[in-house]
Amino acid sequence: MSDLTGKVALVTGGSRGIGAAIAKRLADAGAAVALTYVQAEDQAREVAKRIEADGGRAAVVRADLTRPDDAAEAVEQTVRELGGIDILVNNAGFLSYGPLDEVTVEHLDQVLAVDVRSVFLAAQAAARHMGDGGRIISVGSCFNGRVPAGNFVLQATAKTALIGLTKGLARELGPRGITATVVDPGPIDTDMNPADGDSADWQRSLTALGRYGEAEDIAAAVAYLAGPGGRYITGTALAVDGGYTA
Repeated sequence: MSDLTGKVALVTGGSRGIGAAIAKRLADAGAAVALTYVQAEDQAREVAKRIEADGGRAAVVRADLTRPDDAAEAVEQTVRELGGIDILVNNAGFLSYGPLDEVTVEHLDQVLAVDVRSVFLAAQAAARHMGDGGRIISVGSCFNGRVPAGNFVLQATAKTALIGLTKGLARELGPRGITATVVDPGPIDTDMNPADGDSADWQRSLTALGRYGEAEDIAAAVAYLAGPGGRYITGTALAVDGGYTA
């Protein structure tokens, strides 16, 4: 496991699923962790309690990261309560699918706000406090590399835009020793996409391993990129997708 002793991480959307697994994994590696939520306060506080019960430090932040003031305040609260910020994990996302003819401009704006705008705002705010060794890690999607069917125009658009944003951050912040990367999950067993859901068999058939992954698989990849092993990895995406894009 990566040693993150003395580091401070902010995990957006950390109240459940992949975000909660990431928060716990980073804390287990020694980082103090702040996690954001919009509505699921009880779940967010439960994650923080589990971290603290294991001897870690945690903070809970209510923030809508699509709003500039909220994004900036989430970072500032992390700095105030935990003493800085070394790692930003942009996990908050919006799962969207449907036929092109049914996509509205309002729907498009909502998806881009959550999946792209919020990452930009959080990265902009966090970078002001980061020094050499800083990490910006975003959770993307296997749709960056393969769109297997129709109805995924919005998802593919937003998550591919995230790649471009990450490459720009890598170039902008590289001279300061800050890396920017994306982790692209394949089908992961969460409450948003359960392994016993209606489309689960189809999703499994698209992977080389023929099965769903677990939230801890994504958390392990994030922890690696956040630690010493990720110091020379930037401007790129790591597929953790069971061979979805093989």
